[in-house]
Amino acid sequence: MTHPTDKDQGLDVAKKLAQEEAGIGRLPKKGLSKWAVPVIGVCWSLFQLSIASWLILDTWYIRAIHLAFGLLIVYLSIPMFRKPRFDLRFLSATDRIPLIDWVLGIAAALAALYVVIDYQGITSRYGAPIPRDIVAGFTLFILLLEASRRVIGPALSVIALVFTFYAFFGPYMPDVIAFKGVSLNRFVGQMTMSTEGIYGIPLDVSATIVFLFVLFGAMLEKAGAGRFFIQLALSLLGGFKGGPAKAAVLASGLTGLVSGSSIANIVTTGTFTIPLMKRVGYPPRKAAAIEVAASTDGQLAPPIMGAAAFIIAEYVNVPYIDVVKAAAVPAFASYAALLYITHIEASKLGLRGLPREELPPFFRTLVSGLHYIIPLLMLLYELVVLRHSPEAAAFNAIWVMALVMLFQRPVRAYLDKEPLGPAFKQGIVDIFSSLAAGARNMVSVAMATAAAGIIVGVVAMGLGGLINQIVDQLSGGNIYVLLIITAVASLIIGMGLPTTATYIVMASLTAPVIVTVGGYYGFEVPLMAAHLFCFFFGILADDTPPVGLAAYAAAAIARSEPIPTGIQGFMYDIRTAILPFMFIFNHDLILHGINSWSQGLLIFAMACIGNFAFASATQGWFITRNRLYEVPLFLAVTLIMMRPDAVAGWVGVPMDQRYWMYLAGLAIFALVYLIQRPRAKRDVVPA
Repeated sequence: MTHPTDKDQGLDVAKKLAQEEAGIGRLPKKGLSKWAVPVIGVCWSLFQLSIASWLILDTWYIRAIHLAFGLLIVYLSIPMFRKPRFDLRFLSATDRIPLIDWVLGIAAALAALYVVIDYQGITSRYGAPIPRDIVAGFTLFILLLEASRRVIGPALSVIALVFTFYAFFGPYMPDVIAFKGVSLNRFVGQMTMSTEGIYGIPLDVSATIVFLFVLFGAMLEKAGAGRFFIQLALSLLGGFKGGPAKAAVLASGLTGLVSGSSIANIVTTGTFTIPLMKRVGYPPRKAAAIEVAASTDGQLAPPIMGAAAFIIAEYVNVPYIDVVKAAAVPAFASYAALLYITHIEASKLGLRGLPREELPPFFRTLVSGLHYIIPLLMLLYELVVLRHSPEAAAFNAIWVMALVMLFQRPVRAYLDKEPLGPAFKQGIVDIFSSLAAGARNMVSVAMATAAAGIIVGVVAMGLGGLINQIVDQLSGGNIYVLLIITAVASLIIGMGLPTTATYIVMASLTAPVIVTVGGYYGFEVPLMAAHLFCFFFGILADDTPPVGLAAYAAAAIARSEPIPTGIQGFMYDIRTAILPFMFIFNHDLILHGINSWSQGLLIFAMACIGNFAFASATQGWFITRNRLYEVPLFLAVTLIMMRPDAVAGWVGVPMDQRYWMYLAGLAIFALVYLIQRPRAKRDVVPA
């Protein structure tokens, strides 16, 4: 008789967290319950592929059908309670779908489809809903909040209810925060029968773009790309000092290209990299924390950026490629700094890499996975070079990926001289399985965007102006205080929300205020910078204690304590936290107004050095242990490299010559290197 190991139990916990985040809480083994969700998921994926190609529908129909599929899957796949409650154990059933969830799921789907069923009537009486409109709208409102609670947790539903309460009872609030309020008819009409509520921009982006990218990611994962990325990263970096940690960062970055979830990223890559990190000498806490930081930062990486990139493009009203351009330097500089941090930790501990004979050969590994790389490169080529729309690029990549999944098993069978029929059959099964998995993975995004639409809708009713005044008063009109308030609020709200929802909430509440207050005091803050600021801190909430679900997932695999793991992961991510404060004022970091490749590469290289200096200051190590007087020198390098514009202003250098300030930063960096070099071989600290 075999017993589960600690590693197996930890992986089970991590997978459970990933399943809950993806909306998989019920896995029936037989009957209709077993096949209902997979079949509905496949139908949802086929619908999304149809509207991306040949099926032309009004945007109302697309958003409503998208939401209906999502709601139905939530109620059929996630129990009302995670754990049995008193005499209501049947509501927590995981081996079957209770009748009440069938009823709620169908009712929610029909309520979402009401705008399709009575489309002509609703458009003809826009702004004057009749009683049945109110009933259908109120049903959708309640069942959406419950679905959101099941998938995401109570945080987003509670926030939406608070805003709803404020919309109705605003006139009775103290004068300082009083709001004129709205009627029931107007509230339900705007929330459920207009494009300024539940069916707003976030849900539209979810329905038309995000789904395709999530489906593409699910197909890559089902085909085995996740393991290939890990093997490729190990073959490249595994032999270097602290190699498994460097490989974890690279593998998480590659996985993050198409993954919108830090927890799923951890389960995919951390399962392999965390044990390897522990094996070469990283303490469990640090091994888990490195994976947390790498997987969290994976959401920064274009093209998906935690599914928020497309919503940012709609909110800022710019082409999607402009969002990718703006996020490129901060995202990749942050990743470069994390690689540097893994090197620092390995140097502190005196660690080596894995023996070369234990590493997969690079060229053989690369060739074995070319069929995974080609769809990815094609996707990036269409997005960046050809400037195709995101949905067109993702759709084409999905078809290429489907061909890969169909033929990769038969090709292997042919080379191994095995029968081709079963291999083709399994390829078809894999394709349909990935269609179902893509739909399940989309559930949390669909619910988050729809429920966040309630908050956006209340703000659009007139609450936005009042929020601007309140935030302005809290900050005292000081842009720096306002940014700190926004950062802290994003971290707190983001503890209970997925990245996309956190971004939508904070961008709706604070992004316009950041731009306005900055203008009052002579700071020109691009709207893109304000939105990226909210986005970055929404991501960092994933590893912020005490919640930090990503830290819990990694700690479960590493068998470390979740809270210390989260704290260590956040310490690694501090360099990511300073970047938004820098690009708010130094627009070069988001390539605002930068059209030269050489200029962009210079900015990126100097941003990396600035991040390295900050990492050395916070980690207490450069090429050896820092001395106290060296820390201010590292911070000076960080400031010069991140804010050459400010330094140029202080010393009286014209703004068009600000890049000469980089020389001063490089000189200080080199000086610290020369100071530390004589004592470099003496310092190694215990784990």
